[in-house]
Amino acid sequence: MVTTPAGVAHEPAGVRHDPTLDHGPAELAETESQRVVRVRDLHDRDALHEEAGSDTMTTRWTVTLTKAGRTKISYPAAQVSDDGDRISVRAPWAAEGVKDFGFVRFEPGDVFVEHFWRTRWYAVKEVWSGAGVLKGWYCDVTRPAVVRGGEIVVDDLDLDLWVSADRASVLRLDEDEFAASGLAASDPEAAAQAVRALDALDDQARSAPGLAALLV
Repeated sequence: MVTTPAGVAHEPAGVRHDPTLDHGPAELAETESQRVVRVRDLHDRDALHEEAGSDTMTTRWTVTLTKAGRTKISYPAAQVSDDGDRISVRAPWAAEGVKDFGFVRFEPGDVFVEHFWRTRWYAVKEVWSGAGVLKGWYCDVTRPAVVRGGEIVVDDLDLDLWVSADRASVLRLDEDEFAASGLAASDPEAAAQAVRALDALDDQARSAPGLAALLV
């Protein structure tokens, strides 16, 4: 599962690709939803990357990802916005070298704009290249974020969704790992919430507005 700009816990498993969503090169023009995200986050391309690596960030957070009560990783991030429910932060890819998962490469220079909700069971992460080009959206199914004391804590529930920037590829990830986790037996309500969250993200990704509609 790829969950953070600071590192990767393990590679995704159980990838399911919908071939009906494949498009040829002639169909890779920027979509309206991609344009909306680009306008919002790349109106100043240089600022995107300068702020991510700056030591003079206005508001700084530590993002901590946990799983089954254990901390997986923590990393610093700069606040982009906070409306009381959704908090958005920006952080650079900080792992060494390149992580190539076939459907996406995470590499030095990439910037992640991450959106966490206090009331929803998922997080949506925009992945931008060092040149300021949107690579896609990586969505984690999690318990609602806990935001306090300068820290954003999110508990990973295994399920993920990847959506390419051109929206030609929508991949449900780690469903086999989720099934093997035992969550359905130990916490059936959380397991049901996780499945509903993944389905909701999948449906939104395939809709006309796409995931960008969640981020306005």
